[in-house]
Amino acid sequence: MLSRSLYMPDTAIDVDSVSKLYRLGEVSTGTLSHDLNRWWHKILNKPDPYAKLGESNDRTRGGGSDYVWALKDISFDVRRGDILGIIGRNGAGKSTLLKILSRVTSPTSGAIRVRGRIASLLEIGTGFHPELSGRENIFLNGAILGMRKAEIDRKLDEIIDFSGCERYIDTPVKRYSSGMYVRLAFAVAAHLEPDILIIDEVLSVGDAEFQRKCLGKMGEVSRDGRTVLFVSHNLQAITTLTHTAILLSQGRLVASGPTSAVVTRYLDGLKVDSPIYNANSAPDSPKVTRVEVETSEPNNIHVFGKQLKVRFRVNSAEPVRGLCLSFQIVSSRQCPIVHIWTFDSERPVMRDGGEYEMTCVIPNLRLYMGSYTLKYFLSEPPGGRMFDSVDNICPFEVVMHNHSREFSWQPETCAYLECYDWNISKVI
Repeated sequence: MLSRSLYMPDTAIDVDSVSKLYRLGEVSTGTLSHDLNRWWHKILNKPDPYAKLGESNDRTRGGGSDYVWALKDISFDVRRGDILGIIGRNGAGKSTLLKILSRVTSPTSGAIRVRGRIASLLEIGTGFHPELSGRENIFLNGAILGMRKAEIDRKLDEIIDFSGCERYIDTPVKRYSSGMYVRLAFAVAAHLEPDILIIDEVLSVGDAEFQRKCLGKMGEVSRDGRTVLFVSHNLQAITTLTHTAILLSQGRLVASGPTSAVVTRYLDGLKVDSPIYNANSAPDSPKVTRVEVETSEPNNIHVFGKQLKVRFRVNSAEPVRGLCLSFQIVSSRQCPIVHIWTFDSERPVMRDGGEYEMTCVIPNLRLYMGSYTLKYFLSEPPGGRMFDSVDNICPFEVVMHNHSREFSWQPETCAYLECYDWNISKVI
């Protein structure tokens, strides 16, 4: 149950009117008397008397207020055994909330009550000592959770096997790649049997197979009666794994309840109307300045199976060798469905500098009915520099008009329909 309630024995986490205030620039108020007054308000768990804030939590605007509410008056509770999804745009306050719950930082006002020990995976490197080996860090993290050496010994082989780092387990973790770091950190956090497991977006560093293992493990943890808090921009993972979710926006809790309803609320706030994207500034490096989707029908409507065109305008003041342009067609659940690319080695572009128009023609787009947007990448060959990348642009709607079938088309039944034929014969 996500609404505020009395703190019951089966409640794992209770968040009561939590706010977090950050001051930009100088920390002191400028006078000793004001500093003492601020300290006294903090002791009494009262708001900062010198916080003069703007009307919104806009972290992208320069100047203005000296203060930012990372969180403002957040209240919810999570019952034992629940998996709670936490979603929101970048800067919404998700990571700050997890840090408060993990006691990495304290709230400016409000209170949290937690029953049980917490294991957190918030950022790459959190909780690991770079000079210690993977094996030593497993024991260190277990000791921090209050486990005995014998308990950790029983789990050691399982942790190492799950992480896939057997060959490097006695190597200092400062030598690990970011993927190895995350694999070992998740394996430790999930297998040392915490009562509450908190996972931030860091799982996106791992490969697809490891992400699948992690999602399966989180489900297993929940079935064992333990609680999971999961932050991710992968709405497909959130929808699959969680039954309840909360939505944060500009530091405030704006929706809570069943995951499907909260995700729909979030997606409604992401909708953009124009099928044309124009960059805001003149390029000082290779840049996509314009993207346009040409659908089969007016008003951003595209009929299943018809031709779709995507036009890019690319500009660079200097010649570029090895340029790569790729784009994804992304579903309303923020899941990439189609990925298309072209390389300079295949079709020369930008070798003389200047402005180029690049048009991709998809003769028979077989995406299933639903809402879609584009995300593009302009870069050097794999491993090189990323010049430009923008997502959530050029929205369009795929419809199934003129494609009859015995049963009506149902939303979200699938993502893609393949060409096919049937051959039926009587055997007996």
